This record gives sequence, structure tokens and C-alpha cells, in this order.
Amino acid sequence: MSSHDLEKTSPSPKGQSHDGLTPQESVHEADLAEYNDDRNGQFHRSFTPRQVHIISLGSNIGSGVFIGTGSALANGGPGNMIIAYSIVCSCVWAVLQTLSEMTIAFPTSGNFIDYAGRWVDPALAFGAGFAEWLGWTAIIAAEAVFCDILINFWAGGKVPPAAIYTLFLAATFIIFCLPNTIFAWFEYVTSIIKIFLFLIIIFLSLALVLGAGPNGKVADGSTWTDLPPFKNGFSGFSSAALLAVWAVGDQVFIGIMGGEAQSPRHAMGHATKLVPYRVGIVYMLSVMFITLLVRSDDERLLGGGGVTASPFVIATIDANIPVIGDILNAGMIIGILAISAESVYLASRVVRTMAHQNLIPEFIARVDSKGRPRWALGLTCGVGTILTYINLAAGGRTAFTWLISITSASFFCNWIIISFTSWRFHVALKAQNDPLFEQTYAWSSVMWPLAPVWLMSVSLVLTASCFSLGINPLGGADFTPENFFQYIIGLLIIVVFTAAYKVIMRTPWRDPATADLKTGRRNLSTEELNELDAYYALPTWRRFGTYVQLW
Repeated sequence: MSSHDLEKTSPSPKGQSHDGLTPQESVHEADLAEYNDDRNGQFHRSFTPRQVHIISLGSNIGSGVFIGTGSALANGGPGNMIIAYSIVCSCVWAVLQTLSEMTIAFPTSGNFIDYAGRWVDPALAFGAGFAEWLGWTAIIAAEAVFCDILINFWAGGKVPPAAIYTLFLAATFIIFCLPNTIFAWFEYVTSIIKIFLFLIIIFLSLALVLGAGPNGKVADGSTWTDLPPFKNGFSGFSSAALLAVWAVGDQVFIGIMGGEAQSPRHAMGHATKLVPYRVGIVYMLSVMFITLLVRSDDERLLGGGGVTASPFVIATIDANIPVIGDILNAGMIIGILAISAESVYLASRVVRTMAHQNLIPEFIARVDSKGRPRWALGLTCGVGTILTYINLAAGGRTAFTWLISITSASFFCNWIIISFTSWRFHVALKAQNDPLFEQTYAWSSVMWPLAPVWLMSVSLVLTASCFSLGINPLGGADFTPENFFQYIIGLLIIVVFTAAYKVIMRTPWRDPATADLKTGRRNLSTEELNELDAYYALPTWRRFGTYVQLW
């Protein structure tokens, strides 16, 4: 029986690997054996297990939780907000369970896009890649808008948005002119900052709920009782759910990062167990405190009109502790810059994978000697810049709403693709009698197919949410074609582009009996097996400590 990060099977006889082949004697030899297709250059394994561990703690923490929670509260009320975030946060566990068993066995940088192409249909790989690239490229523009909001919270609206956008984009893009190890360390350091920032936010929020601060006001639940907790009905829930998807992210960043990790089995195994707890604690505690400290009709909430600000900053101002608000604001700006860099990294890897698979022109797949996909980075940065400056137009706020809709749709559409790909992966393993999950330290999803089934079910609810908001606008407004397409544009783009690619390219449906279960497969080296033996020989309390240490 396969293991799940805390269990292991018995070792194979000495002198043989756990799949009957001669074992690799070092991690370097395993790297050479796993994937020998370097026609467009190769990525470097720049992420150490410790960096993957810390980045997985801090990744996806950005404007979605810092500020976007304000919109969710204003549109859905506290009740809808709690339910929506609970459901979406549960999907983090599901997507990592579903994705990790494929990523650990096949740690390619293309991740689920590569898997969809080899086990389902190249057209689905194109659709998944296009959706992922578009969604994360749109996040670059969205983070720039929120950076403007945070800076002008201090400046009182006196700094032109164009100036802030330009500086923000320059700070983001310059990171990728440097070696990949610089990006790895940048994400590592900013993740530590975000972790401490959230510890401050959580403890401060708890203190404010209990009446700390000069005002000494105890949160008595009036934010729930004085106003409708389920504001705008199902449309309010739908709005909060889509904002939650955008805030939490699709979590494939960890899988793609695992494709460039030095030890995918150790790094991904840790991250898959750790991240759902991190998301649950960080997001749900934050959401709970927000609903107790800030009223859903507060005009300062983003989307509510007037001065825009983070609900956390609003809470500190209401408690008459303005200095803390300034500290939080500074930390949030750092977090937003980190998310923007993550977006460029992920989107460029996705579009490079599509080019490497000849889904788009292959020259985009070229990687330089330092492991940077220059053409993919240039394309991503160029489109991200265009989307950012679109916000300067007269309808900039409307354009921003479209960006959020596209991003959310791309994320849950890819959850559907990941779920279906997982099923086809298991069918292929069974058809070929592949003993993948019987090898020592093999990693498999808990109670499969529970995770992909749950992920698929929630994604269908989110699809219905898009149509609900398109047909029944918030606040009882009349139906308009513009509003309808604003919420389903992401779905339309993904479905139409995927179907068109299928028809034009006449791509084949993969036969499970002949599906590729060899390319990119990574058997554990002797060195890694020894490291895992040493790890599992540690007492339970020592192993637990590896999940929480920050060095």
C-alpha cells in the first residue's frame, strides 16, 4: 500500500531500485535520468526544500486577503463571507492532494498542463495553460491597482496611479533580470515577512475583539445582528466565493515550484500537509475577525465607495490605533509585490511549457544558460503591463472587475481540469499495471477519489455563481449584457479557445493503455532514500518541528 508522507513500505533488496532498475547513486544522476529533453534549454533546480517549505507558508497571501476581503464583506455580508471562504479553503486541501501525487512522480515545470496533454488531450492542455497564463497575468495588473490603493491611503490620493503602476511594474520585473536563485531568496524572505505580518494581524485582531485600544470597545456581534448576515442572498454568496477563489488562488504555484525543487518528494510532501492548515488558519481567522470588527455597510470598504482601505487598517483606525495601521500598510505593500513576482514566475513557466509542447510557437520555450525563459518572461511582462495600464482608462474600475472575473474563472476551470486529469492518470496506471504507488516512499492522495470529486463539485458551484451574478446583479440592479459578460467572460474565453484548438488541430484523445507514464518520471535516488530514512527515524516531535521552523 502506498504512503502518505507519514508511512513507508519496506525497502527493496540491496542493489536494486524500487522499480527493479539499478538505483541512481546521487541526486545529480537522478536529475539527468528523469528528463533528457533539453532542445530548448533546461530550468535549474533553484529551490531548496527549506525555501519550498517557507514559500508554501507565505505564497498566495496578497491583496486578496489584505484588501479583497473588504469587497467580499460589503457584497455578501458576514454569513455569506464565512461560508464562501470555508468552502474555497477546503479546495486547497483537495487541489494539493490531487496534484501532488502526480507532481512527486513527474516533477516537470509544466505540471498539470503537461499531465493534461499526456493523459487526456493536448487540447485540454492548451485550454489549461491558456487559462492559467491569463489568470496569473491578470493578477499582475490587479496587484498594481491594490498597490495604488495602499500608497494613496497614506498620500490621500495625491500620487498619480500611473506613477505607482510604473514603479510597481519596474520593481516586479527587475527581479527576473537576475538569476533564478535571487527570485527563490526574494520569495523566501518576503514569505517570512508575510508570516510575521499575519501573526501580528491575528493577535491584534483578537485583542481588538476583546476591547483593546484607547476606545476599549468589545466586539459584541452587532456587525452580525444589526445588518443582514446573508446580504444579497445567493448573489452575495457568489460574489464572496469568487473573491475567495481570487484571494486563495489555485495553489498550483506550489506544484510548478515543485518541478524546480531539488527534492520534490520531500518538498511537496511537506507542502501538501502544511499548506491546507496554513490557509485554514490564516484565511478563516482573518475572515472571522473581519466580520466581527467591521460592518458590511462601511463606506471605506473596497467596493463600498469613498476612501478605499484594507478592513484590517479600518479596524485599527476605528480602535484609535493609527500607527499600527501604517505598519500593516507597509507590510501589505511588500506582500503585494511578492504576489506580483509569483504571478510573473508562474505565468512565464506556464507559457513556456505550452511552447515546449508545441501548443504555441516553440521559440517562446527557449531557456537561457541561467535557467530563465526569456521569451516567456517577455510575453508575460508585456501583456501584464498592458492590462495594468488599462486601469488608467475612464472605465478603469470596470476593467479591474473584469480582471478579477477572468482570474477567478481561470482558477476553478483549472480545478476541473486537474480533477479530470487525476482520474485519467489513475485509469492509465491501472491499464498499464504500473506499480507507482507500491514503491518505497511513494506518495498518493488520501482516500482517492474524494479530493478530485470534491474539487469538481465545488468548481461546478462556482460556475453557477458566475451565471448567477451575470443574470442577477448585486443590489437588485437590472440585467444588462455588459454585466452578464463581465462575469462569464473568463468561462467563455477558456471554453471557446479550448474547443477551437481541438477542432483546428484535431488533437488525439489519449488511450490509457498507451498514455505516457515514462517521460519526466523521477525515481528516488540513493541519496534521497537515505535522507528520507533519516527523516522518518526521527521522533514524531522532531518531524513536527520541521513543519514550523523558519530557517
